[in-house]
Parts: sequence; structure tokens; C-alpha cells
Amino acid sequence: MRKFDGKELVIATHNKGKLAEMVELLSPFGVTLTSNDDHGLPEPEETETTFVGNARIKAHAAAKATGLPALADDSGIEIDGLNGAPGVYTADWAETPNGRDFKMAMERSWAELESVSAPYPRTARFCCTLVLAWPDGHDEVFPGVMPGQVVWPMRGDQGHGYDPIFQPDGYDITFGEMDSQEKNKISHRADAFQKLVAGCFA
Repeated sequence: MRKFDGKELVIATHNKGKLAEMVELLSPFGVTLTSNDDHGLPEPEETETTFVGNARIKAHAAAKATGLPALADDSGIEIDGLNGAPGVYTADWAETPNGRDFKMAMERSWAELESVSAPYPRTARFCCTLVLAWPDGHDEVFPGVMPGQVVWPMRGDQGHGYDPIFQPDGYDITFGEMDSQEKNKISHRADAFQKLVAGCFA
């Protein structure tokens, strides 16, 4: 496994929520972090049907464009009662002509669970795949997962995305009600980050 020995790392995202989480998780390592916005990079088209495929597209696009190592994340929620949907299409379910509306996406997800009378608990998991790519085309892949269930109504205004309806296993609060530092210790992204750190930063 290739170690990260650079001084600067591009976080290949335009998502401010993801960027904030990554900055917090990577802060102990003294690396200068920039994002796609800092480099004026466009959002590459995500044409794959897996988290790893889409994370690779984003990481390699940023590494190639900047000449710097780049870290990309592709993540989403898989709801068992919807046969794993929305999965890699989690952000797509929130797309509107005016930007992403995750309240709308959560309402759609719950309505579809109701329409099929999905049994309780309505188990789900947040999935995250991190890809660290270098300008020479090499990459390392780190998957993470956080099991739990989706609940209704939405609870809490912390976090982002589907956090207000996701209750992680072992907790009686949603990610939307959880302090960000607590969430960042247990989340799917934290799981993937622990593997990234052990593999490339330790």
C-alpha cells in the first residue's frame, strides 16, 4: 500500500458538508487541504453504478487536473425495504432545478417504504468509499459502513443529507441529533477514514 508523503491534498468535492467532515478528520496530520472549489474544478460526471467507481472518477479527475494527490468520497444510504435504494443515487434523489433538496428525498424514501408496507425496523446503512489517487494514476481504496435504521419523522438539524432520518445501531438518536464530533467517531466516513489513516498516513 502506498503511503501519503505529500504536504498538500485535494479533497475532490464541492459538498461543503463532506468537506467540513474531512477537514475535521484529517486535521491531526498537518496536511494543507484544498477543495475542487479552490482549484476551479468542475464536477465530473459520475457514470458508474458503484460507490468505488464514482469515487475513482472524482479522485482521478482532481489528481490529473491539479498534479496533486486527491481524496474523493462517494457515499449514500442503502435502505433494505427499497432493495438497497437510493444507494449510489442518493444525491440524485435530492436533485431539483434549484439544487439539492434532501428533505424532499427523505420524504420520497419514507413514502416508498410506506407504499410497500416495509416491515420494522426499517434497516439501512450508510456506505462510504474513499479513494486516494495520485497524479501517476495509482490509487488506494477504503470502504466504510454504518448500519442502522431509517425512522420518521425527521429529527435534528445537525449533519447533512439523510442524517435526520438515520438512527445508527446502538443509539436512540439520529445522526441529525448527534454532535458532529460524536458522529465523526462512528460514521461510515469515520470507518473508511480509519482504514485510510492506517493504510496511508500511519
